[in-house]
Amino acid sequence: MLQATTAAATVLVVPGLRDHVARHWQTQLIERLPRVRAVPPMGRENLDCDLRVEAIERAVRAIAGPIVIVAHSGGCIAVAHWAALTERPVQGALLATPADFETPMPDGYPTRDALEDAGWLPVPRCRLPFPSIVAASRNDPLGRYERVAELGRDWGSRVVDLGEVGHLNPASGHGPWPRAEELIAELSA
Repeated sequence: MLQATTAAATVLVVPGLRDHVARHWQTQLIERLPRVRAVPPMGRENLDCDLRVEAIERAVRAIAGPIVIVAHSGGCIAVAHWAALTERPVQGALLATPADFETPMPDGYPTRDALEDAGWLPVPRCRLPFPSIVAASRNDPLGRYERVAELGRDWGSRVVDLGEVGHLNPASGHGPWPRAEELIAELSA
């Protein structure tokens, strides 16, 4: 169903700060979808928001035709920063479990000061210039549901409650995420 629905759209995968992970649902999408590109890895230690925004812009410019963005975690925040600066048209964006960079994150993740120094803060709160879906988890260690839903409303996104799926990554017990393809198809219609 997805292939027929999205034949004209190219999916652009925007990973989070930890880049592409082997068993991650985004990596699996790249392997399965017929028309897909990915923002290249930036390196886990490279927190520069401007460089990530520039990488999204380069990737978008290289795609002819309609684009559906599929971002995860910090990639969602990068898309919000990019959307505030670009004039490139996008058909829609699936923003899965955005990280809440405005509150302290667990050990092992960048501090709020490090994120601020790297240009991530403040997180853009303006309405995105394209349709979007924010998929939010009820038990995400990187963003409380209420905060993520508020961010989604500020962006003008439809908020989808995923239930308790952690951060929707391999560390939370998730590999494939079939619902992603349903939501991509919805944005591609």
